[in-house]
Amino acid sequence: MASQIHPTAIIQPGAQLGEEVVIGAYAYVGPKVILGAGCVLQHHANVEGRTTLGKQCEVFPFACIGTKTHDLKFQGGEPGLIAGDRNVFREYVSVHAATNDGEFTRLGDDNVLLAYSHIAHDCLVGNSLIMSAQSALAGHVIVEDHVNIGWGTGVHQFCRLGAYAMLGGMSKIVQDVPPFVIADGNPAVARSINKVGLERHGFTPEQLEAVKQVFRLTYRAGLNRLQALAELRKHPLAASDEFKLFIAFIEKSERGFIAGK
Repeated sequence: MASQIHPTAIIQPGAQLGEEVVIGAYAYVGPKVILGAGCVLQHHANVEGRTTLGKQCEVFPFACIGTKTHDLKFQGGEPGLIAGDRNVFREYVSVHAATNDGEFTRLGDDNVLLAYSHIAHDCLVGNSLIMSAQSALAGHVIVEDHVNIGWGTGVHQFCRLGAYAMLGGMSKIVQDVPPFVIADGNPAVARSINKVGLERHGFTPEQLEAVKQVFRLTYRAGLNRLQALAELRKHPLAASDEFKLFIAFIEKSERGFIAGK
């Protein structure tokens, strides 16, 4: 199939379009944009700045992708945005470029950002994020793979969200959320493991048991952070992938991680 570009779309000179792209009415593509093969920009979609979208991404009406950072420390230059394949940006989504010259906000593959959600400057997002409507990541947030963010949730600058974590709707995240954990509340606390989400991703009963042990030692054993880490490291399951992922996340935490219920 050949590319389909509506005659009212604005494609600035210098933009690079992959094969079989579809660009709808009144869509805008800036001069430094690179669109991968099979990308779809629906009517009134906006992709600008130094932005690269991978293959088969879809940008819905009135989304703004790659626009200038909100960060007041911006000093000019050409920061940008790099996104992988099959990302979906629904209506009115905004994803901003990085702040400093030569740096990038980054998204992996297969992320779905629902209407009015926002990803700020310098965020590093992995793969398969589901971000519900009107939720927001402030600057410099790191999101690991397979995270689910509920409606209206806000994540503070420099927080980290661990793999397979789930954030309840309208939660306020001011510290790191470890892998496998359901966080909910204002401010959010750790409620339980994300059992349903883990099962949907094919976790075996043995893997689920390892996650349960991690959660119990961290949040139900009455231990402080250092004590919990010590117990996790010497646990019989310490060599399991689940324990190693959790321990590595906690060891790198700079803001501290959320407390238990």
